[in-house]
Amino acid sequence: MSEHPRDRFDLMPDLAAETAFVEAWDRGRLHHAWLLCGVEGTGKASFAYRAARRLLGAEPDPTRGPLGARPGDPVSQLVSAQSHPDLMVLERLVEGGKTKKSISVDQARDLPEFFSKSPSRARYRVAIVDAADDLNPNAANALLKVLEEPPARGVLLLVTHAAGRLLPTIRSRCRRLAFPVWSPAALEQLLGDRAGLEAEEAGRIAGLANGSPGAALALASGSTLEADRLARSWVEAATVDRAEALKIADGFRGAEGQARFETLMDRLIAAVKVRALGESEGESRGQGGRWAELWTRLSELPDRTAGLNLDRGDVLAGALADLARTKAAG
Repeated sequence: MSEHPRDRFDLMPDLAAETAFVEAWDRGRLHHAWLLCGVEGTGKASFAYRAARRLLGAEPDPTRGPLGARPGDPVSQLVSAQSHPDLMVLERLVEGGKTKKSISVDQARDLPEFFSKSPSRARYRVAIVDAADDLNPNAANALLKVLEEPPARGVLLLVTHAAGRLLPTIRSRCRRLAFPVWSPAALEQLLGDRAGLEAEEAGRIAGLANGSPGAALALASGSTLEADRLARSWVEAATVDRAEALKIADGFRGAEGQARFETLMDRLIAAVKVRALGESEGESRGQGGRWAELWTRLSELPDRTAGLNLDRGDVLAGALADLARTKAAG
């Protein structure tokens, strides 16, 4: 399992964003709502929890950046335990081992009551929405009502991976902080420092992460790295060991099995994409087209599997059969 943003203390997503937030706070001009913008995995949720800890009174730790806080501080521990009374988090719920597709209006309707109360332990009450893109239309309208009547001593931190999809009336009521993608060199250093990877492996993973430190760290985790190696071996090998694939499919049951399935499919899709791009740059354009078509088909499978409640083992078997046909056609 990758580390949740609420438990990250040593990853500073963006110095400029943290400096801007701290300067506004120090000047007494802390906006009531902050829109944290950038592609997924650039540290926006980590920033939200870093800001929340400090707003809730955690002892500063300058060695961890402008919004750094001590992990052992009681406030930090309450936040990590998801039990701080002055912090509310809206995110997609997990029920029956499945993550819901959106944040419901019932969840969003809890915000006005939360902000109507005075802080019990801190100077502020803080709400994190991770991500605002996941709000269904009714939930977005419920959030808008809170933004229209800013709560006293309340701060909203809204994570968004696609700000353009949000209601203009939500965007206009927030102060925006942009989180840029990281350079390959910065990602390589992060992977060396945090995951202990050698330069060659760190460079390969940095190339797959598309500038996202979150994606890079997820790829470097043991289970994801193993899934990536397995997927690449399936794409590159002449044949796939079906007994091995069946054994892996046996582990797709339950919530943890769903996570393993999604990780493996994600890495298989990524490996096929790399092969498609490589073939397209080679001499055989037709073969590149066949791999691109396979990439398109596989990319649709995770959503179809979840939406139609398909058997994950059958889906993997079908994907590998499609992979075999693409190789045979070449």
